[in-house]
Amino acid sequence: MNSSSTTASHHQFGFSLARIFRTSEAVRGYSLLSPTLLALLLGLAMPLAVLFTLSFWIQDYLDFIRTFSLKNYTDFFQKPIYGKILIKSIRMSGLVTLATVLLAYPMAYFIAFRIQHNKLVWLILITVPFWTSYLLRVFAWKVMLGYNGVINSGLKTLGFISEPLEFLLYNPTAVMITLAHAWAAFAILPIYVSLEKIDRSLLEAARDLGENAWMTFLRVTLPLSLPGVIAASLLVFIPTVGDYVTPSLVGGPSGIMIGNIIQSMFGKALNWPLGAAISVISMLTVALMISLFLWGTHSFRRRVS
Repeated sequence: MNSSSTTASHHQFGFSLARIFRTSEAVRGYSLLSPTLLALLLGLAMPLAVLFTLSFWIQDYLDFIRTFSLKNYTDFFQKPIYGKILIKSIRMSGLVTLATVLLAYPMAYFIAFRIQHNKLVWLILITVPFWTSYLLRVFAWKVMLGYNGVINSGLKTLGFISEPLEFLLYNPTAVMITLAHAWAAFAILPIYVSLEKIDRSLLEAARDLGENAWMTFLRVTLPLSLPGVIAASLLVFIPTVGDYVTPSLVGGPSGIMIGNIIQSMFGKALNWPLGAAISVISMLTVALMISLFLWGTHSFRRRVS
């Protein structure tokens, strides 16, 4: 008797859940999102939580002292070198982002407005260099910028220089050139999508009202393409701040960035809590910079519109 009543209650409970699932759009929506939410929780939220927790611990050689402490954060602010490198990393990434967007916009504009047929072919050609490994592309720039590299050899052959130029490699400029090339496609594509969505009748209306090509671009095309420019800027700025591979290969001592410091803390220095604290401070700083950037672009768009 008890078994029968238990089975009946289970069936009734199952029917109730099925009825709720059929009648509630919110429940159906959350059930469809649950795999994505679970993936985000396991792949993003949990590692960040572990990193944040680790930043408040102290490492004693190979052991962690799991007591709450602000020592790692005080060490960061008491040693000016960390702040200077973080500021330098943000400045370099900002210059890389600016250069990449300025180079990517004309290319995206050309494909969107000047190419009438086979636009997909042009987009594929743009992304072909990025089908290879990131490391291979960095090594390619190292070969090009090296003491006996392609650029120095070409300039010597043409008679412009008598001795190889030593300042091309192992400095911040080499890092910025390599990063700008490495992330160019990630800037071109969102800008192209934004330009492609612009209603061409708006451009024709501006010309009919007496605007020349330059003023039409400034008053119509550029404001309407700003979402793509903003997306491209974020896609370039955020990952380049924490890049440590490119500075390690082409930057030299003067070209190191905050990512190199974090990598050394988790590697040779064996100070994971301090590395976690530097990571947290870097993420918060980048988040603040992005918030200011988005606020500024929003204000600019409101004034333009």
